[in-house]
Amino acid sequence: RGILRGKVVCLNVFFSFRIREEGKDSIPENPYIYETDVEISLVGGSCKNPVENFWNGSSAMYILQKATHSEESDSMEESRTDDAVYASEVLPKENPGALALSVGRAKQLISLYTMVQNPNVPSLGRSDLAVLPPLWARCEGSDPQHTCWIGAEPLKAGNKVTGINIYTVSCDGPTADKTHFPNLEELKMEHKIRHHSSLVTTKGFARYELIAAAAIEDTIAESGSNIFVDITWNGVEKILETPPVISAATLNIALESGDPRSPVFQLYRELQLLLALAEGLKTGVTEWPEPSESESAPQLVQELLTDLKKKLDGDYIFEDKNETQKIQCDTAAVDSCIKSIFGERGDLDFTEQLWCKMKSVSSYQELIDCFTLVIKSLECGEIQPWIHQGSSSLLSQLIQQSYHGKMENVSLSDTTPIQMLLEVGLEKMKKDYVSFFIEQKPLLFQDYFISTSVELQEQVHRVQKLHHMLEIMVSCTGLLQFRHENLFPLTQICMKYYKENPLNEKHVFQLPIRPALVKKFYQNDNPEVWRVEISSGHGQKEVKTTWQVSTTAPVEHVASNNSGFLCDSTVNGSSEGRLYFITITQCSQVQFT
Repeated sequence: RGILRGKVVCLNVFFSFRIREEGKDSIPENPYIYETDVEISLVGGSCKNPVENFWNGSSAMYILQKATHSEESDSMEESRTDDAVYASEVLPKENPGALALSVGRAKQLISLYTMVQNPNVPSLGRSDLAVLPPLWARCEGSDPQHTCWIGAEPLKAGNKVTGINIYTVSCDGPTADKTHFPNLEELKMEHKIRHHSSLVTTKGFARYELIAAAAIEDTIAESGSNIFVDITWNGVEKILETPPVISAATLNIALESGDPRSPVFQLYRELQLLLALAEGLKTGVTEWPEPSESESAPQLVQELLTDLKKKLDGDYIFEDKNETQKIQCDTAAVDSCIKSIFGERGDLDFTEQLWCKMKSVSSYQELIDCFTLVIKSLECGEIQPWIHQGSSSLLSQLIQQSYHGKMENVSLSDTTPIQMLLEVGLEKMKKDYVSFFIEQKPLLFQDYFISTSVELQEQVHRVQKLHHMLEIMVSCTGLLQFRHENLFPLTQICMKYYKENPLNEKHVFQLPIRPALVKKFYQNDNPEVWRVEISSGHGQKEVKTTWQVSTTAPVEHVASNNSGFLCDSTVNGSSEGRLYFITITQCSQVQFT
């Protein structure tokens, strides 16, 4: 009894002081060692939630796993006098297979945690009566149930702990043999018996990947891009049922720019030149792109100037619009379904046409040669090009001065030519993106994205955000056939996020939708995740049993080839047999009052 009490007091002191010593509002960067074999971390906030696949509770939690420390740290442990020590020497990188505790050890720690939280256990030396965050312990899965996690979550009334929810998560698979799947009525009966319930309710969840189901050949990348829909509904009738039309659905979109097969890839290439110029302006080193035209940039610029001179002299012969359309916005590569939403701009001024010619520039010398041709033509009065009102680039200022026959002398040296091209490209690309978003909803577009009151580097960063939003809109239009009324709320969501956050192509944008909008893409497809939640009781007395199948392993620290795991790849050679991991989460309660 004395040994047990000592362990509980030690763990209590550990939880109450050690983890929180860096401040109650902070998350310690390093884990701690308890009794030399257990590593304890407090995770929350922006940290990845390792149990998010089967638990959606508190944002902050303790994670317990086997300590993985070096020989040096082992020798240092001998000199430690505390049972719970700060362990900055713990290896920072996870080796998932080596992190799991035995089920017996995990249960022991969960029991100690429960005693720490129990207000009815006297003389534990608790000075901090605050409710502790939930605790989850990794398990190695070698028991007959293949237990991979055990968790404990305090139940509270105000600031008082009234009980503990104990969770057990087991995982099996992968398997394609659906005969291993239980009947829904069997799951419901097992829950009733376990919790002595006469009435249960069911809630379903299904996740379908749409980017694969809706993909048009050669239009989408296999990178980190993904579009999937999460659907929830009440009153599940059978395992793996297709969600009913009357369900709640959320579209999840994560897209990475730069797929060569994207309809707006040419715009992406322009953006890359813009980024290279911005980097060159900042560091003095510019990585020039590979030439994309058979003619050099100076040759293309000379042709543009010659055409303008002929037009000024009255010798200009109007040709068909094929060449003009090639210049305008570079949308010649955009397929018909995208042209309807990202039309070619017909209002390119001289500086924008010049950008379209100079975007193939491949060296600093070519850059100087191009601007030398332009400035010489302006000085000699050979051209009087039209520019947009409000254009504020250095080149636009020179053009305005040329109207009056007097131009200031500009030295094409150092970073000046780079800044001149960067300014021209920025103005052109801002108008490209604005033309799309204004077309979608004029009142929606916000000046934040095109403001010239911030430095050039920040302006480029905001144009990057605009391109990422465009990629999302184009994908939803081309792949999912979204109309304007569907794009409008999605655009609002993207713009709100990017007004408040830096560029993040890993971010998942979420849009509530009607399932009918995308049903044709998933109704004959297998889900990536399918789950049924069986619950009984109300309020703090509510308990749940969750049965889930998923195409990816829900836990990273238990290998799929463990003893007893099913490894079927097909059923009777059928290509339709999809591999699923089976996860069961069960809950039991310990009441203190």
